[in-house]
Amino acid sequence: MALKDSLIYLGKAVFFGLIMAAVFLVITPFLANKDMSNLFFQKRGDNGVELSFSNAVRRAGPAVVNIYSLSINRNKPLNSSSLQGLGSGVIMSGEGYILTNYHVIKKADEIVVALQDGRKFTSEVVGSDPVTDLSVLKIEGDSLPIVPINLGVPAQVGDVVLAIGNPYNLGQTITQGIISATGRNGLSSGYLDFLQTDAAINAGNSGGALIDTSGQLIGINTAAFQVGEEGGGHGINFAIPIKLAHSIMGKLIKDGRVIRGALGISGEPISPVMAQILNLPDLTGVVITGVDPNGPAAQAQLQPRDVITKYEGEDIPGVEMLMDRIAETPPGKQVSMTIIRKGKRYDVPVLIGENANNPE
Repeated sequence: MALKDSLIYLGKAVFFGLIMAAVFLVITPFLANKDMSNLFFQKRGDNGVELSFSNAVRRAGPAVVNIYSLSINRNKPLNSSSLQGLGSGVIMSGEGYILTNYHVIKKADEIVVALQDGRKFTSEVVGSDPVTDLSVLKIEGDSLPIVPINLGVPAQVGDVVLAIGNPYNLGQTITQGIISATGRNGLSSGYLDFLQTDAAINAGNSGGALIDTSGQLIGINTAAFQVGEEGGGHGINFAIPIKLAHSIMGKLIKDGRVIRGALGISGEPISPVMAQILNLPDLTGVVITGVDPNGPAAQAQLQPRDVITKYEGEDIPGVEMLMDRIAETPPGKQVSMTIIRKGKRYDVPVLIGENANNPE
């Protein structure tokens, strides 16, 4: 009886193994020929299967433009002019709106946009936001290439990315790397939330596209890390996430500038010592360290050493999040904040003002 049971068990195992082998043989050719767009594009060359990102580049590359400044020498004939390379930009819509960096175009008198198909356009500046180093240009043209985007899929550490731009005015160039970190801030004015990548971003790449391996735009290339007089080359480069850049673009198209809310405070994270001194239950929140006497916070009677724990019912874990929420609130809107003062909790209504300190 035991021998019979053993043979039955062994037979079932062999039968199951044969079924799995058959399934594997059926699906393997399908997977081998499938476009693995979330990782890479497989193509067959003379030496067999090769890895390539050419499919992603073909999708996004035509929408990445070169940006030049047109300078005319008034001491020479009228037809004498020259183009000076400034940087890169990305065509975001069929209406001709282009995202680029503010520092790319801020000193340009006349801006020329060159497409990869050879067309050139004189562009107008729709609006600029020095705080996030973004500008929107507009050109008038037919059948413009548009970069693919997906705002619902944030970049993650370890994702393979490609940077497309016009470094040193050499023409369109592709560099490859990974997302090294996300959520990098403090590099500018506190409103940014950079993607860090080791894909090379050189002079002229600014304003260009950072794309994933399916060709979708995930960021606008902005800066390379520098030490003193050194240039880049450290493998530490930064891009503005597309979700933030797309939001800023919409505001610039609508108003020509970004209108930000202001509370009129300065603050810092809660340290363990501060939590003990102020009799706080935990380290969540922002300690007010200064209040503008003419600002909304002063009018709401907020005081230094008050601790903001909630903004419109949302928990506030740190300074960056609070400042972002304030900036995103339309001026003139009344909001509710929860504060802790001398160990007691209060709900305080505050009328948000407008931030007038947008540097040029």
